[in-house]
Amino acid sequence: MMDEPFVGFEDTPVAEEISDRAARRIALALVEQCVRNTRLEDFHAGKVPESLSGDYSDVKVVTPFGEIPWAEVSRISDPEMKALMVEVVNRVFTFLTRMEDLLTLQSAARWDRPEHDPALLETAQRRAKARAGKGI
Repeated sequence: MMDEPFVGFEDTPVAEEISDRAARRIALALVEQCVRNTRLEDFHAGKVPESLSGDYSDVKVVTPFGEIPWAEVSRISDPEMKALMVEVVNRVFTFLTRMEDLLTLQSAARWDRPEHDPALLETAQRRAKARAGKGI
């Protein structure tokens, strides 16, 4: 079951306490090293449509089969998404196994200060509660 976080990970060391300062630095370095400058940059490249309305309701993609409103256009195909996820997972794995050598900040030092993602934090809190109830 996907919502049982420790199935198969029972022996994985998990940092129970990490300072917010250290976590923010690791988060910035991980994203800079593992997500930035990946295939994601290829998707970001190119022309961006402009919208007079500001909400892109006036922008459409013209295809041989008709027009597609901008809000309904997929911006990434399934094969592109799979390739991106494989690349990011491999980069995160490399980062985690070589963190001592990769924990540096370049342009990420000027990014916004990281904050907890509310939905992911809620999931973590729910799982921590479940884990505590199971004595894990």
